[in-house]
Amino acid sequence: MTLSYVTITFNAAAVLRRTLDSVLRQDYPDILHLIIDGASTDGTLDIINDYVARSNAADNGHRVQVISEPDKGIYDAMNKGLRSVTGDYVCFLNAGDFLPACDTASRIAAAVESVSPLPAVLYGDTDIVDGEGRFLRHRRLSPPEQLSWKSFRQGMLVCHQAFYARTDFAIATPYDMQYRYSADIDWCIRIMKAADKEGVPLYNLHQVVANYTEEGQTTLHHRESLWERYRVMEHHFGRVQTFLLHCWFVLRAVTKY
Repeated sequence: MTLSYVTITFNAAAVLRRTLDSVLRQDYPDILHLIIDGASTDGTLDIINDYVARSNAADNGHRVQVISEPDKGIYDAMNKGLRSVTGDYVCFLNAGDFLPACDTASRIAAAVESVSPLPAVLYGDTDIVDGEGRFLRHRRLSPPEQLSWKSFRQGMLVCHQAFYARTDFAIATPYDMQYRYSADIDWCIRIMKAADKEGVPLYNLHQVVANYTEEGQTTLHHRESLWERYRVMEHHFGRVQTFLLHCWFVLRAVTKY
């Protein structure tokens, strides 16, 4: 089984190294790492070139491919990754995020080695880290035992970095470029919808598979991100149900305090 990781970068020199190092130290050999860079100017490419050299010298079976050119934003870059991806599963591990242990990939592969047919999605838990990569907390939203596309009515219960999509489903489902901040939620829902339509199961890995850096584009553009998420939910779950669910979210937040 080949696991493909796609890392999107643009002027990410401050946080990129821990992402690349976490893939480099994986003891699982069948890994393809695609790095899609948006023509960085801050030293990011020096870090990437050093990583490629270290990966080649390690002779660990990993393959690294790099594309560096201007793009139209993060989801355009992710679509470039989908057009180049191969293997059985793909996971988007962006600059600053990282795999939590050297055996993360091997444990993921081992979990489904005897499962047939291969699930459409492998999903797990996420830990939140700060800008220095230090553990802050477990992610508040956690995946249910049995995930479906309808589960996302309660929010994005599986972090994008903990969502391993079977490659055939992923390639057939490019990111929707109408969204600037929330195309990842829409992408996950559409993949799970496609899996449901074909009767292909989703598989809970029951392990932490990603460390997610708290500060990101959706944090920097919080208001716009929330509005886009609302639009995504309206599209998939309907206007009335989305409105009622958000009324419940607000009530729950108020009564909590």
